[in-house]
Amino acid sequence: MRAGLTLPDWYSLAGLADESLPLLATALLIARDEYPQLDPEACDTLLQDHAEQLRGEIEAIEPWPLKMQAINRHLFEELGYAGNHDQYYDPRNSYLNQVFERRLGNPISLAMVQMEVARRLGVPLDGVSFPGHFLVRLPVDDGVLVMDPFNRGRPLDEEELRARARPHLGGEMPDDEALYRILSPASHRSMLMRMLRNLHGVYSDDDDWERAVRCSDRILKLAPDNPEALRDRGLGYFHLGHRHGARQDLGRYLQLHPEAADAGSLRERLVELSSGGSRPN
Repeated sequence: MRAGLTLPDWYSLAGLADESLPLLATALLIARDEYPQLDPEACDTLLQDHAEQLRGEIEAIEPWPLKMQAINRHLFEELGYAGNHDQYYDPRNSYLNQVFERRLGNPISLAMVQMEVARRLGVPLDGVSFPGHFLVRLPVDDGVLVMDPFNRGRPLDEEELRARARPHLGGEMPDDEALYRILSPASHRSMLMRMLRNLHGVYSDDDDWERAVRCSDRILKLAPDNPEALRDRGLGYFHLGHRHGARQDLGRYLQLHPEAADAGSLRERLVELSSGGSRPN
């Protein structure tokens, strides 16, 4: 009998080691910001049901890749989970309760579904903070099997992985060592922060500064003094007219990164805030 899922407190997360940070519970905590009536136990039960429907089949299979093939077939063909190619930037793609309800998600939310189901079945699936789209990886005898959760868990060979990484590396094709580093397992903290950065990007592009600030604030609950989140929260406060918060965050960002590429423009913004300039439109 599984104990009911309890969501952590935001203020407890910074002090947790990466391996102790609960992935599902914290992802649902992120979703509860937008959906306060979210039922975490119902989400946990749904994932457990997904796993239990497969348990007998998975236990009868020996090789990890074939176990994973069965899990992917169940999730993406039988249950209908899919990447939302038509509305990639819909914020609902990042909120796990909505992913469960709509069966649509983005790469990292679908990876979380895959990982939760696989791990409940004893399959050691990890995330990969690959540039561009988030991926998952499974250890195999001769290395790792890398899969694309946004495209029904399709396996990716070495050549395709290099080609996918190249545009994000200044056009340079990664060598074996660079590719190995890129494919290292992502920590739970880095996954949750990437999910929040995705949401911040969506909301800031829509000038929804209250939600954008919330996302940056949540990143700082996971990683206090994260420079980019301090900068982003400060700029969000600036757009909202919260001068004190903007000065605090932008000042702290410049203290941490005095030589940052955007340091000059942010110092100008701080001068404007200190001089009492008009609220931005």
